[in-house]
Amino acid sequence: MVEPTQRFVESQRVQISVWDWGNEGAPPLVLVHGGGDNARSWQRVADTLSSEYHVVAPDLRGHGGSAWVPGGTYGLPDNALDVVRVIEWVGSPARVLAHSYGGSVSLLANGTYPEHFRALMVLEGTHSLNPRDDEPMGPGWLRRWGDRVRSFEGMTPRVYPSLDDARERLKAANPRLPADFLPSMAEYASKPVEGGYVWRHDYWINGRTSMEVRRAELPRFWANIECPVLLVFADRDHTNSGQVPDAEQHFARAASVRTVFIPDSGHWIHHDQLERTVSEARSFFASV
Repeated sequence: MVEPTQRFVESQRVQISVWDWGNEGAPPLVLVHGGGDNARSWQRVADTLSSEYHVVAPDLRGHGGSAWVPGGTYGLPDNALDVVRVIEWVGSPARVLAHSYGGSVSLLANGTYPEHFRALMVLEGTHSLNPRDDEPMGPGWLRRWGDRVRSFEGMTPRVYPSLDDARERLKAANPRLPADFLPSMAEYASKPVEGGYVWRHDYWINGRTSMEVRRAELPRFWANIECPVLLVFADRDHTNSGQVPDAEQHFARAASVRTVFIPDSGHWIHHDQLERTVSEARSFFASV
């Protein structure tokens, strides 16, 4: 395992933690994790690709070693600007590999600042947790959002008595996770408190923002992407998970766009099928 160095970048007055696997001078590759996750979950992917690329992975705001934001501004636009700032720091334009919510963030960032992206590979990231489009923006929706966010004020995080208990929770969430990677995942995803351990991320990331980009608006950003795009999905029914496996039609300006399905995998494709994921990434990014 290559031990990365933790660095910090300031974006919108927020300290963003960035893990750097070295190999400066090589083409930059930015890895963007999903919601509730952290940059170190990319460890096995970074170990494999760091000989070819200068690999860095930010902790999204409110996650890992990055700062928590007072008021809870954790929406797509906020995170998108953070990703662009990291790319500017490591070297623009960059290749980007993103997962889940990080994929939605990176797609939005790419559509807004296409000049900063050399290529974009997205794992299960065409969905969004945004409000459905049949919910009109108005007093009713804003109050539902406000009541949800205000409810966080009285919440306390669940305390796991030991790291073993945290590992078991991760294993229950994804039984496919490799046993030899679980200990480090649990260690980086949690922090010690009195009585045990809690997850490191800010619970308020679940509140997003009051004026979030809506689901139906996302393809408008995708249509403005200019670089090659590779969309990767698990080989399962995406209808219930909100994924858009036929999203290719929305990338009108992209240099090229292709969709790949990886069998025998769930939402965390890069954990479930590491070798296949890295193989697809290596082939795709080398072709740019």
